[in-house]
Amino acid sequence: MKKISKKKILHIKSSINGTHSYSTKLGCALVDKLRAQYPDAHVVTKDLVEEDFPHLVGETLVSFFVPKEELTTEQKTLLHVSDKAIEEVMEADILIIDAPMYNFGIPSHLKAWLDQISRAGITFEYGTNGPKGLILNTKAYIAMASGGVYSDGPAQQMDFVAPYLKTILGFLGITDVEVLRAEGTAMAETKEASIEMALGQIELVN
Repeated sequence: MKKISKKKILHIKSSINGTHSYSTKLGCALVDKLRAQYPDAHVVTKDLVEEDFPHLVGETLVSFFVPKEELTTEQKTLLHVSDKAIEEVMEADILIIDAPMYNFGIPSHLKAWLDQISRAGITFEYGTNGPKGLILNTKAYIAMASGGVYSDGPAQQMDFVAPYLKTILGFLGITDVEVLRAEGTAMAETKEASIEMALGQIELVN
């Protein structure tokens, strides 16, 4: 159980478009809105693209399953990225994930981050009743941006961003997930208003 103190916000950026990204603009606007509600909040920003966050490789995956006391120096080095990412998300009261839609799915850097924080015995475990998430008491916002409209209508079935993120976060124990959508960013009639419309969907936590 996290201590009741000032809010800790973890902001994950994953767009390759930097400050021009609609998901980044939406995520940053949400951070600003949360700062206004929690003036003493501590915000950690992690730009996966700028950091060139590493994708999971075989050697690291093997290291995931080696008992801690048996890890070699090389394996400990390989696990450093994963350990740090897990520590950051475990400490967060609020998680904001900027999630642009690329070819109906999430960016590979975001998938890499999820792969690095999904570790049996640390962020989830299997019990007699099946899998159980171990990242608890965390509120998550998905700041999603897409060129078209995928929240409803015929294109809804092609949205593999929101359903996937809600599923994987729920598997890890983060079940309080709110999706904010900046939609139609490639359409002249909705492009300019997409961010404000998305912000209007926000229901801030207490």
